Amino acid sequence: MQMLRGLSVIGFETGAEQQEKLFAFSTILGKPLPEAFSVASKEEINQALLLAEAAFPVFSALPGTRRAEFLEAIAENIAALGDDLIQRAHLESGLPLPRLSGERDRTVNQLKLFAAVLREGSWVEAVIDTALPDRQPLPRADLRKMLVPLGPVAVFAASNFPFAFSTAGGDTAAALASGCPVILKAHSSHLGTNELIAGAIQKAAIATGMPEGVFSALNGEGAALGQQLARHASIKAIGFTGSYRAGMSLFRTASNDRATPIPVYAEMSSINPVMLLPETLKQNGTAIAKQLAGSITLGVGQFCTNPGLILLLKDETSQQFITALTAALEAVPPATMLNKGICAAYYQAKKKTGSIAGVKILIEKPDEGDAFKGSAALLQVDAADFIKQPELQEEIFGPASLVILCDDHSAMEAALASLHGQLTGSLYGTDGDLQEFAPAMALLSSKVGRLIYNNVPTGVEVCHAMVHGGPFPATTDGRSTSVGADAIKRFVRPVCLQDCPATLLPAALQDSNPLNIMRKLNGQYTRESPAK
Repeated sequence: MQMLRGLSVIGFETGAEQQEKLFAFSTILGKPLPEAFSVASKEEINQALLLAEAAFPVFSALPGTRRAEFLEAIAENIAALGDDLIQRAHLESGLPLPRLSGERDRTVNQLKLFAAVLREGSWVEAVIDTALPDRQPLPRADLRKMLVPLGPVAVFAASNFPFAFSTAGGDTAAALASGCPVILKAHSSHLGTNELIAGAIQKAAIATGMPEGVFSALNGEGAALGQQLARHASIKAIGFTGSYRAGMSLFRTASNDRATPIPVYAEMSSINPVMLLPETLKQNGTAIAKQLAGSITLGVGQFCTNPGLILLLKDETSQQFITALTAALEAVPPATMLNKGICAAYYQAKKKTGSIAGVKILIEKPDEGDAFKGSAALLQVDAADFIKQPELQEEIFGPASLVILCDDHSAMEAALASLHGQLTGSLYGTDGDLQEFAPAMALLSSKVGRLIYNNVPTGVEVCHAMVHGGPFPATTDGRSTSVGADAIKRFVRPVCLQDCPATLLPAALQDSNPLNIMRKLNGQYTRESPAK
């Protein structure tokens, strides 16, 4: 196992050893891991911010191919960490080794995806409207527009994905690809994992000639360090994945407690409703029950796309399905959760929901919290009671789901209309089902960032078409995605150049199109140059 120093990464250096320490707790071992990690001092935090601010004009001006080389070097360095990285993440997260190996590959691939986006280059959305000097009654100036980076970005590592949504995860990869330096707040559960990956990023930055300050990773307590970063004038945007409470705290700080508000892209809370329609249940109810049970308990339910809500019509077929789903969930053994805080919160949330008027507990398993293990739970409520009690929409982060029984179509539509914003919504139905329930489908579609047909919501593909976002409170900005190529657009803004001298035009807006990118020229998409 690679030796851990327990220090923050500050540009091309490391922080100093501090008196205040943090220790990662292993739910596998049931105790803190022995390595001590120094909490970044105020001076170290300020140094990281100063370096990032100084790096921004240099880093943002680099050709996309140079930033692509940086991202590819990070990917290579992470892969080169080998089993040391997997084993450390296993101890710190409780996640099984095969899951972590797959997540590492996903992290490497999303870095490569953004590198490919940079090499192709059209992501800057270049638009050229050439001058019309003879237009009547007024001439038109030469107008050229493209996306440019915002500035240093604060990224908050997530608890449930120690690789893909953490130190070198999607937020970091997207921000770096856009030309924004990153200051990463390490998650206190993954301190060793963070140090290994932060070192891989630092090594890549030096090897590819990036400016110092392009990346720093800081250890610290969540609220104290997070609020300091959110308030600092050097930070121009925030990427966050975590709880509603923490996300909204950052959002309020960034919106209200600064002289200049900044965008916060926080993925926070989603219960991912699943509509099971009658004809499909008659044909495939048992198979769907097994598939859904696997999705509910996948990763001990610690996915942001965990199916936490199941909507059914109240009839005999639905009762048969519920019986099959209950049996499938009861067969799943308890499993180790990410950390002791999440485990405790799971059992508390499950107990709270089960005590709400009208809620029926279908699976009552022993509390395995002392062993940091989560056991499956299934609860049930009528649509009328669900609508009257908004607290039933609070996320239970773990292997639990709530069945909503609807008397008829209108009850199902009313339940859907009452829903908060979600990351995903799933529809199981035959062609006939989907036609019959078209109004309900439209309601569900209006609430989600991704609509899934005849499949479970767990599993997020890293590609160009993916949307991993949704209306509030799933995210603070439902117009964006935190997964896929379009995630880069969270950390940029449009700039228009009017009558700019040709010698000052950036390559993406030059007449000759030296980058050979797709541009909108006088309203038409093309790679051609303006006609003279």
